[in-house]
Amino acid sequence: MLVVKTIEELKEIRKGLNGTIGFIPTMGALHDGHISLIKRAKEENELVIVSIFVNPTQFLKGEDLSTYPRKAEADIKICQMCKVDYLFMPEINAIYENDEVLIKAPQNSYVLEGFTRPGHFDGVLQVVLKLFNLTQPTNAYFGKKDAQQLALIGQMVKNLFIPINIVACDIVREISGLAMSSRNIYLSVEQKEEALKISKSIYMAGNLISKGERSSKLVKNKIYEVLAGLDVEYVKVVDKKFNEIEVIEPSNTIILVVVRFGSIRLLDNIWM
Repeated sequence: MLVVKTIEELKEIRKGLNGTIGFIPTMGALHDGHISLIKRAKEENELVIVSIFVNPTQFLKGEDLSTYPRKAEADIKICQMCKVDYLFMPEINAIYENDEVLIKAPQNSYVLEGFTRPGHFDGVLQVVLKLFNLTQPTNAYFGKKDAQQLALIGQMVKNLFIPINIVACDIVREISGLAMSSRNIYLSVEQKEEALKISKSIYMAGNLISKGERSSKLVKNKIYEVLAGLDVEYVKVVDKKFNEIEVIEPSNTIILVVVRFGSIRLLDNIWM
């Protein structure tokens, strides 16, 4: 595996690459969820590139940019273990020479995650577009846990005619059921136990729907019952264009849950 630190080096390497390329953009603090993306990319491509870059433009004022987990040495070892071909680890000033905004997220980025974090997706799409331009992959891999992000990246690729296939990968969970997240390390033992209510509520909702329940209101109310005592930011039932729906539509519904533990936000969802 080659660790690449500069854009110039990456551009030179990219010129000489042939065959299919799988790309996984990350912010580091790699866990089993990231490893699952890398493994799938290895299976489906001749070469794999991983990037690690904590993107400042997607953090809003007061969010955890300065405390976001950074584990460079461990991340390098994980990528070596997974037989990644190239690991791109640029400095901030290499990606952003100034505070330019190259892309504006569409209107539907200001609901759900974008409602509580206005401008967040502008930063996400900006850095992903830059990384796509640098790596020019065949396939790019993203987890379904960040469902709205996944949809917006897919929309950007379609709208800008970018010749990259976006691969959506299932959520990877801890043995307990908790969705994998780099921020899970900040949870206390007690908080982690309480957080299990999130996946429990998700499984319960899926079970209700599998038995024929179609009322979004009823399903949401049942989820809130399971999450009693937690600081719930939102529970939403939406179609795959992220419009809220009153009637659950099989194969076109996502149920999203966000819960706070102090400054830690945990996201989970189920795709129906």
